[in-house]
Amino acid sequence: MPEEWTNWSKSLECRPNSIEKPRHRAELQALVRRTADRSGTLRVVGQGHSSSPLVTTADTMVSLEHMTGVESVDQRAGEAWVRPGTSLEEMGEHLLEEDLAIHNQGDINVQQLAGAIGTGTHGTGPTLGNLSSMLLGVRMINAEGQLLERHIEDNPQFIRAARVALGSLGIFTCLRIKAQPAYRLHRQEWCTGVDECMHHLPELVQQNRNFDFYWYPRSDEVKLRTLNPPGESPRLPYAQLLKEEEDWAPRVLSRTRMLAFDEMEYSLPAAAGPAAFMEIRDRIRKVHRRDVAWRTLYRTVASDDAMLSTSYARPTVTISLHHNAGLPYWEFFRDIQPIFRRYDGRPHWGKKHDLRGDDLSELYPRWQDFQNIRREMDPRGLFMTNYLRELLGAKEFSPDQVGDTGLEAR
Repeated sequence: MPEEWTNWSKSLECRPNSIEKPRHRAELQALVRRTADRSGTLRVVGQGHSSSPLVTTADTMVSLEHMTGVESVDQRAGEAWVRPGTSLEEMGEHLLEEDLAIHNQGDINVQQLAGAIGTGTHGTGPTLGNLSSMLLGVRMINAEGQLLERHIEDNPQFIRAARVALGSLGIFTCLRIKAQPAYRLHRQEWCTGVDECMHHLPELVQQNRNFDFYWYPRSDEVKLRTLNPPGESPRLPYAQLLKEEEDWAPRVLSRTRMLAFDEMEYSLPAAAGPAAFMEIRDRIRKVHRRDVAWRTLYRTVASDDAMLSTSYARPTVTISLHHNAGLPYWEFFRDIQPIFRRYDGRPHWGKKHDLRGDDLSELYPRWQDFQNIRREMDPRGLFMTNYLRELLGAKEFSPDQVGDTGLEAR
């Protein structure tokens, strides 16, 4: 019987025909060619941290867990070549040894680099782009098993497509990323009320390098988090300081979290963030407070030019809903989703949502440009599944051409 695969929250499961773990590029190329020759499909899996079925497949699943490490560093240029299976935590420590760091990280650092790039993973900060924005070049294997190399300098449109590509263009074997001199941050965590948070929200966003807040439905209290260069931290007389620490950025930006959850996140125009949050808070308190104890997270992301980035061409606020893994989540998520959509929200590619191609195409001005590049790179659908076919509106493929997506467990 085929081996079962589940994501970290156990809300997704599938039984691929095989789970392959190539140890080097040549082995991966051979696997791609064999799969193409039999008209099969192939999906790359990372740490399984996504909540959407981007990688579920009934055919071949590929783990790049053996293709890890920082391949080379150019300190003068502030760049590094990093293999795709490298975790963000591992990459951060390797770069620190070279006195380098990336510009930002998200709340969790267990994701593999290629997966974080491919889904638009982000941290928070109004001047800081998502992690995909640091991609400058790729070495990759296309649907024919050929090795290609592309760079922002000579093929900017391809890189703008590759920065958030959901694994649909090919398999990255090494990623050229932008780094900067290693830096330290002073992290502070505060507790306050919703009214105080919202009254001071503009200055909190603008006056801190990194700022976000968690709202807790049961207590109706807020945790503020600020991260700044040492000596530049704020004083917040309207909030109680709970905790603080100082360390190198990759060690203080992210946390290891053992408790699994399922999540829906939408990216909204920054100006719409406060009103959307208050409407969501009101709805949760009226309808879901008894059943939902998990927090709601509010972050900011800078505008960028990646074709399928949720921050494409607009400064962004993201609002994330969380629910304990193992509990029913769709009734809650689907009740809040129309609020996100009224505010021109774009769903995070790696989180729960039920939008598909026709809905999504209206949200991305360069949607068709991306589709043209995708069709050119994978005309036979080697990297497709039924879920991706529907998600990307790939109408050139029928369901029996790309096979089953796997199943959602709940």
